Amino acid sequence: MSEYAGVVIFGGPMSANDCGTLAGIKCELEWIPKVVEAGVPFLGLCLGAQLLTRAVGGRVAPHPEGLVEIGYVDVEPTEAGRDWIKAPMKVYQWHREGMQVPHCCELLATNDRYPVQAFRYRGNAFGFQFHPEVTLEMKQIWTLKASERLKMPGAQQRGVHLSMHALYDPPLDRWIDGFLDRWLATDARSTN
Repeated sequence: MSEYAGVVIFGGPMSANDCGTLAGIKCELEWIPKVVEAGVPFLGLCLGAQLLTRAVGGRVAPHPEGLVEIGYVDVEPTEAGRDWIKAPMKVYQWHREGMQVPHCCELLATNDRYPVQAFRYRGNAFGFQFHPEVTLEMKQIWTLKASERLKMPGAQQRGVHLSMHALYDPPLDRWIDGFLDRWLATDARSTN
């Protein structure tokens, strides 16, 4: 792990529960604790956050009413999260499963539909249910190639994904840039 400045696991169409059918998911679930234990800064985005949740003993499951978050969604920082997320913000989502994190995790952001939107485990591992990395071009591709997901309960229509990009993404881009600088400074190896 000494060769890594940080580790990011991004999203994907699979589930963090697919460890019995997808060897890659099983390998990531076994590897994530090694990263965290080594003190390397870890960031999980969407599926990556769900994998972190599973790796530390939490649960990943669909919404009990079958609702999804696909499109722009409001998230609210918790009291503990205000150090990382100063104010409510609109973020881009594309998921049909949520997380229930164990008590060893610190909840950083929430909303009514999926209560775990951002969390921290130990000092160096963060999980975000949302996608700060997604570009307009990626949204164009996702909303075309996976258009059947836009029919799911709670999903926003394609036009919302594309027209709201210019309004909501610049503040999110500024936030993630600042977050990443701080996150990389959370390297816990120097304290081990």
